[in-house]
Amino acid sequence: MQRWRGTEAVPGGWGRAVATIGVFDGVHRGHQQIIEHAVKRAGELGVQSVVITFDPHPAEVVRPGSHPAVLTEPGRKAELIEALGVDVLCVIPFTADFSRLSPEQFVHDALVEHLHTALIVVGENFRFGHKQAGDVDLLRRLGRTFGFGVEGATLVADEGTVFSSTYIRSCVDAGDVVAAARALGRPHRVEGVVVRGDQRGRELGFPTANLLVPANAAVPADGIYAAWFNRERTGTGHRAAVSIGTNPTFSGKERRVEAFVLDFEGDLYGERVSLDFAGRLREQRTYQGIDPLIAQITEDVAQAREVLRSGPMRG
Repeated sequence: MQRWRGTEAVPGGWGRAVATIGVFDGVHRGHQQIIEHAVKRAGELGVQSVVITFDPHPAEVVRPGSHPAVLTEPGRKAELIEALGVDVLCVIPFTADFSRLSPEQFVHDALVEHLHTALIVVGENFRFGHKQAGDVDLLRRLGRTFGFGVEGATLVADEGTVFSSTYIRSCVDAGDVVAAARALGRPHRVEGVVVRGDQRGRELGFPTANLLVPANAAVPADGIYAAWFNRERTGTGHRAAVSIGTNPTFSGKERRVEAFVLDFEGDLYGERVSLDFAGRLREQRTYQGIDPLIAQITEDVAQAREVLRSGPMRG
């Protein structure tokens, strides 16, 4: 898959294309359906498939400080899009000037002049242009003017719940990683670098990998979870029991993500790793003394083993 930064990166001699447009945070089941349809139609027409997305998130530019929690880091998002068979990922820098483009200007400049779009595939709730003034009906009218087709994809839903990035963030925020996985089509993932913590887990007999995660990452609600622990350097995966919270038994104040990696011994400091969440075991609790805490952790580890033996697939 080719990766472009802005439509100015379109190479000379570029032919026509089938494009789809969106932030695509999470690349969830709804996104997957739209992108797969675009790839299929590009194959049928004998042209390239292009996914157009934006960086940073438009909300951060339009309403500074309102950036929603990120479900997929940029590198991970690109990997997931590439796995769907896309030919080109075009990331458009979302600036204040860009945000002021009218729907007509955006279509003319990006989709017609640069990408020579033959067909655009979008979700039926697609909005674009300054103050999101454009919709699918306007896109179709512009298509008749500029000579491209438009196909709107129906939204993916389960039992009346439409899968969206907003819905998945709410699931993650509530700690319902199973519902999030159902909408994503894979476990929710949090990435980070292993850094030194208080060494308290080691003292208790359960040494943990303390993850430094991006400030805007979509981290599940405080609690204890079963997750797959993936090491980027070695490409290996391990079962883990994960604690998210402030360690209330020890009057902690800093919210942390700590993973006890099952059946593993070794130094993980400085490694980039990820957690694929399989299930929530319980909420965070305060214990009166070390012995009750150790007993609970022992039970948590046993439950994590069971969940990861028969639970959802890895990402």
